[in-house]
Amino acid sequence: MKQSTFRRKFYYSLGFLLIFMTNTFAQSSDKMDWWKDAKFGMFLHWGLYSQTAGYWDGHVAKGNEHFMIHEKISLKEYATIADDFNPVNFNAEKWVLTAKDAGMKYIIITSKHHDGFAMFDSPSNDYNIKTRTPYAKDPMKELVDACHKHDMKFGFYYSLGRDWEDPDVATDWPFKGGRSNLVDYPDEDIKVYSRYFERKVKPQIKELMTQYGKIDVIWFDTPELISPEESKELRELILGIQPDCIINSRIKHGFGDYKVTEQEIVDGLESDPWEACITMGKNWGYIEYDTIYKSSELMTRQLLEIVSKGGNLLLNNGPTAKGEITDLAQARLAQIGQWMKQNSEGVYGAKPWKVQAERLAEVPKQVEKIKVSEGENTMKDNLKDATSKDIFPEVRFTTKDGAIYAYVCSPTEKKVLIKAFSIENAGKIKTVTQLNTSEKVNWKQTQKGLMVEIPKYSENEIPITGFKIGL
Repeated sequence: MKQSTFRRKFYYSLGFLLIFMTNTFAQSSDKMDWWKDAKFGMFLHWGLYSQTAGYWDGHVAKGNEHFMIHEKISLKEYATIADDFNPVNFNAEKWVLTAKDAGMKYIIITSKHHDGFAMFDSPSNDYNIKTRTPYAKDPMKELVDACHKHDMKFGFYYSLGRDWEDPDVATDWPFKGGRSNLVDYPDEDIKVYSRYFERKVKPQIKELMTQYGKIDVIWFDTPELISPEESKELRELILGIQPDCIINSRIKHGFGDYKVTEQEIVDGLESDPWEACITMGKNWGYIEYDTIYKSSELMTRQLLEIVSKGGNLLLNNGPTAKGEITDLAQARLAQIGQWMKQNSEGVYGAKPWKVQAERLAEVPKQVEKIKVSEGENTMKDNLKDATSKDIFPEVRFTTKDGAIYAYVCSPTEKKVLIKAFSIENAGKIKTVTQLNTSEKVNWKQTQKGLMVEIPKYSENEIPITGFKIGL
C-alpha cells in the first residue's frame, strides 16, 4: 500500500515537472529562434526591370534596376514594360529547391520595389503583375506554397518610402528629391507621405499578410520619410494579423526585430540579431551583362565571417524576366550547397566563440571600402559593395552545444597551426574530427596551438575545411 502510494506521488510529481518544463520552454521560446539558427537565406530581386535586363532605348541604362529615375523615364512609358513581361519559365518549386539545395533556410523576394510595381495580386492597386502583364497570374502564391511544401521560411520585401508610381512619395537622400519620381511628380513640397501610407502601404501590407497563409518575415527597404507613429502603426498592423512575423529594422524608428547591413559585413562581434544582404554579382536585379559573380569560395568565406560575428547572410540573385535563376547563380549555389551538406554542422544554430577569426598568413591589401556620404550627390547606391574580395588563409570559429568549430579557409600549407587552441588559451583538447569525413584526423596540441593536417581538395571543391573540437 505504501509502495503504491509512493509510486502515485512519484508519477504525479514527474508529470507536474514535465508540464512545468514544457510550459517554461514554450514561454522562453521566441519567434526569432528559427531565424537566429537559420544563418543563410536567399534574396530575390525580380520586377519589371528584369525585362529590360540593364538596357533602355538601345543603350546600357544608367542605374541598372533603378533606371526609371536615372534615365528620367515617365511612369506611362515605364509601365509599358509590363506589356511584354511574361515569365513563362517561372517554376516556384525549382526556385525553392535551388535555395534549399544550397543550404539556405529562408527566401525573401521583392513584392514591390522602388518602381511601385507589385509582383503580386494587389486588389487595392492595379499596377501589378496579375492585372497589367500577359502573365496574368500571381507568382507569389506559387512561391509561398512551394516554400510551405518544402519547409522553407518565406518573407516579402517591400519598398516602404520609395515608390515612383505614387504622387505622394517624397525623398530626402542624398538631397531633396534625390530618389523621387520628379518626371511625373516634380513638386516635392506638395507630397504628403501619410496619404501614400493610407492609400497604398497599409492596404498592400494587409494583402501580403492575408492572401498567402503564414508569412515569416516582412523585409522593408528605404523607409525614407515614414514617421515614428506610422512605423508603430505598421508593426501593429502586421503583428495583429501574423503575430509570429519577423520585421527588419528598415521599418525604422526602432520598431524592427533585427538590424540590416547592405553590401557590408560588420567589423567585429555584433551581439544583437543582424543580417548582411549581399549580391552574388554587381547588381540586385537581373542585368544581362553582369557576368562577373563572386566565387563560391568567397561567398562561403563571407557566410562564415558573418556567422562567426553572430549574423545571417541573405545572398541575392536576380532572376530573368522569363522567371529563371541564371546559370551562373545556379552553378555557384550548387557548389556552396555541396560544401554545406558536409560542413554546415558548425553553421546552423551556431554562436560566435570568444575568438572570431585567426589569420594564418599575411593578409593582402584590403580593397578600399566605398563609403557613400549622405551629402554626396552620387547615383551609385545600387552598386555600393563594401565587402572585401580578398582571399587569404584564415580560420573562422563558431560554437554550438559545447563544441568549438574551426573552419580553415583557403589554406596554402598541408599543415596549419591554430594558435587560438594553445593549451593556455583553450585548455586541453580531447578530440578533433573533420566534418566532412569519418577518417582519422592527424593533429597535435602544443603550447603554441593546434597543429592539424589539411586534406587535399579536388578541382571543383571549395577549399575550406571544418573541424569540430572537443575540449
